[in-house]
Amino acid sequence: MIRQSAAALCFVLLALLPGTRTESQTQADALAGVWSCTIDYVPPLRGELAVRRDGPMWKAQLAKQVATGRADGMSVRFAFDGGQGEFRGTLSGNLRELQGFWIQAQGVTRDPRDPGGSGQAYASPLVLQAASPHVWRGTVRPLHDRFTLYLHIARNASGVLLASFENPEMNSIGGASSFTVSVAGNDVQLTARKTNLAEPDIRLSATLRSSPDRLEMVWPDLARKIVLTRGTSDEIADFYPRPPGSAPYAYRKPPDTGDGWSTAAAADVGMDEGALAHLVQRLSDPDPRVRHYALIHSLLIARHGKLVLEEYFFGFDRDTVHDLRSAGKTYASVMVGAAMMRGVPISPETHIYTLLNDLGPFANPDPRKAQITLGELMAHTSGLACDDNDDHSPGNEGTMQSQTRQPNWWKYTLDLPMAYDPGTHYAYCSAGMNLVGAAITRATGTWLPEWFDRTVARPVQFGTYYWNLMPNGEGYLGGGAFVRPRDLLKLGQAYLDNGVWNGRRIVDPSWVAASTAPHPPVGEAASSVDGYAWHLGMLQVGHRGYREYSANGNGGQMLVVIPELDMTIAFTAGNYEEYGIWGKFLTQIVPQEIIPTIER
Repeated sequence: MIRQSAAALCFVLLALLPGTRTESQTQADALAGVWSCTIDYVPPLRGELAVRRDGPMWKAQLAKQVATGRADGMSVRFAFDGGQGEFRGTLSGNLRELQGFWIQAQGVTRDPRDPGGSGQAYASPLVLQAASPHVWRGTVRPLHDRFTLYLHIARNASGVLLASFENPEMNSIGGASSFTVSVAGNDVQLTARKTNLAEPDIRLSATLRSSPDRLEMVWPDLARKIVLTRGTSDEIADFYPRPPGSAPYAYRKPPDTGDGWSTAAAADVGMDEGALAHLVQRLSDPDPRVRHYALIHSLLIARHGKLVLEEYFFGFDRDTVHDLRSAGKTYASVMVGAAMMRGVPISPETHIYTLLNDLGPFANPDPRKAQITLGELMAHTSGLACDDNDDHSPGNEGTMQSQTRQPNWWKYTLDLPMAYDPGTHYAYCSAGMNLVGAAITRATGTWLPEWFDRTVARPVQFGTYYWNLMPNGEGYLGGGAFVRPRDLLKLGQAYLDNGVWNGRRIVDPSWVAASTAPHPPVGEAASSVDGYAWHLGMLQVGHRGYREYSANGNGGQMLVVIPELDMTIAFTAGNYEEYGIWGKFLTQIVPQEIIPTIER
């Protein structure tokens, strides 16, 4: 996962069995407490970017580095040495602005369990203002790469010394939810048994140093040594949902920040503020050292077009962009609808191999490939051998992103063999959704981040956001964009309002209806049914069922729209690879704790 700094906090749970204390037990108890380690991967190119035109020559300076640019009409591009960064933009007609994108290089850390959004290059909008004739200036604020780890030391009720890790960026916890701890001199051993006893134990080794106390160990997911020190109260505050000692929560109306949201008190839209306060307090109370805990980073609720609840946890706030993971796939549907509304020759019936035939010839020729439509890609029923839930599937997202032979992931996907007839079998396929990005790029003749900015981000009044790219520089649409939670929620409100946000039409009402209907219709698919890049379901509240459609991503990134209640809900969270936890946000928290706050 990519953010500004990397911090590691380690927690070891110690409790001594009754009896005589040995020297090793005493040493182990000395580890009790909170440990922290911070690693920052700060992009070197950041700060003020100055672009100067001198006749036909263009130059850019950033962080004491200089790049020579090239212009094509009103378009300008600069690439800094070493692939550290790039700017691409277009001059306004009056020459007052140079509007475009900053492209930062691929990040340092990678999440081995979910490659999307954890190591790719990113594009973020950047506007340079004229500072003087032929000089434009703006500030580059790249998405920083962060790795944060937490470790706590204490004994459980049975007196067994345990260690458990937390990591908000990608849930890198060492391969197990808890480890037994043994100490011999300066050597600390963490051991976890696999559920399958035939598999070897997981063993992590650390070395205890003194003056000051620190634990040194090689962290597997980083393949490098990290240093853990005892955390201060400030350093460990973000390990908890709310800092220890925080006052009991009292409901508060979200502020009007000028970002397009109208806000209201929950009571004004028929919701019980006391019940909402109880929910927020419950989310704030549990000890995150307890495994299988919901690591919710934000919860936002809007009803009747008003933002009525906005709460953040674990140090996150409204200005913190969050990795959407696969929830970002839903923007594929929105951008297709926006293209159709503008008369672009694209639709769910578009045949993807016909549109992208210039990328041929294709491996694994099969006449069924010619039948695959854009709608089937958006509904995960293309029939390609692509299944993110099957590690052996050639189209698995991790397989595609880890290979280096083919940097064009569109081509990689088009070359896959067929596994089923199109439209007959559901298989969740990020690579297939990414092909929708290829279709949008080709049909509109527009770079995908630019199309997103033009049709979604600007009209929906987004703040800062970052769009991830493939190795070849094209936009990736399989998930992983970073946006603010308030901006994620806006999409749900726009769909409740038949495709309109604050008077700006994003998509036609007919597309809202078509994209949130089942495809193929119920009964025709072999397993699961989705809309066009929306998940469909029913929420059971007592004897009453409510239709919902949602966007969701690994870890608990979720946008839920409930048309009958005129309500939309957003979650961001850090329970990566723990669907048993984050899946309950939709199946339990929404129907059992949020919908019941609506007063009849």
